[in-house]
Amino acid sequence: MSEVVDHLAEMTGFRDRDVMDVTLVSALRDLLEPLSVAIFRCVGEPGQERWLTRARLALEDAVATADPLWADPATLPLAQEHPARLDCMRSRSVQQQRVGEVWLSLFPIATDREVVGVVEIHSTLKLSPALQRMVGSVLRIYHNFQGLLEYSERDTLTGLLNRKTFEESFLKAVSELPARSDVPPSDDGRRHEGTRPQYYLGVIDIDHFKSVNDRFGHLIGDEVLLLLSRLMRSSFRFHDLLYRFGGEEFVALMRCEDQLDAAQAFERLRLNTEHYLFPQVGHITVSIGFTQVRAEDSPASAFDRADKAVYHAKESGRNQVHNYADLVSSGQMQEQAQVSAVELF
Repeated sequence: MSEVVDHLAEMTGFRDRDVMDVTLVSALRDLLEPLSVAIFRCVGEPGQERWLTRARLALEDAVATADPLWADPATLPLAQEHPARLDCMRSRSVQQQRVGEVWLSLFPIATDREVVGVVEIHSTLKLSPALQRMVGSVLRIYHNFQGLLEYSERDTLTGLLNRKTFEESFLKAVSELPARSDVPPSDDGRRHEGTRPQYYLGVIDIDHFKSVNDRFGHLIGDEVLLLLSRLMRSSFRFHDLLYRFGGEEFVALMRCEDQLDAAQAFERLRLNTEHYLFPQVGHITVSIGFTQVRAEDSPASAFDRADKAVYHAKESGRNQVHNYADLVSSGQMQEQAQVSAVELF
């Protein structure tokens, strides 16, 4: 019993979801001594759902393995390739079946709104009812703690990430960016940046949102914000990080192949918003500015560049997407000095 308590104390001592998932599979491996234990989450658009490995440990593994958060969905296995996992999610119940000489046990992972994945355990023996209850109890604590994290990290109205979670996510992204001198030279002796990860930060602002509140009231204004957040989810990929910064201002942090890839994503949101018929309000538009994240960036400096591009979009007639780098190269804007992180955050 003390071993179980120790594992639960360790699991709930972290505020990082990645670390929590690794701690969960470590705890279950130590408690059950199975052949392997893993957490899989079902991600992607309806009809194209795929399995993302959040953490996996085999009995002999020293450290857990996982798919990168920014993994290309095409590289992940399709959901229908593992029907037992889908059955576990749909039934919201524990599933056990024998596969050759191994027992497969599946436990659903749920949020307050939906079942999002499964814990998959391979063992030489079938899990007894007592062990199933123990795993279920551990998962309930995991679920409750995840719910507390969700509540603290999410905007209450839209369900998007809130502003206070932005800095940590941004600094994680920047930590993956090598300094320019770290980019290896190619065969022609020049340094090419296409092989390094590229992150883009976009600021999205609803045009004339004050007039929506003035004409229709704040309840309808809130409905517009909620519907726009849904348009954002459908316009971006499942692993893009979407935030509401307050009022009518939203932020997206994305990993993209290049600036054209980023521009297309933001243009897709602009078009989807322009063509959507909002109840009572009708059509609204958004102005968007974005910038590539640099290795030396603070959250404030990158945000400020994207915000300047948004301001240019609004000054130029609204309902537009502008890349800060393009505005500078075309002479429409001057490169700014680095902004201190204290100024905005």
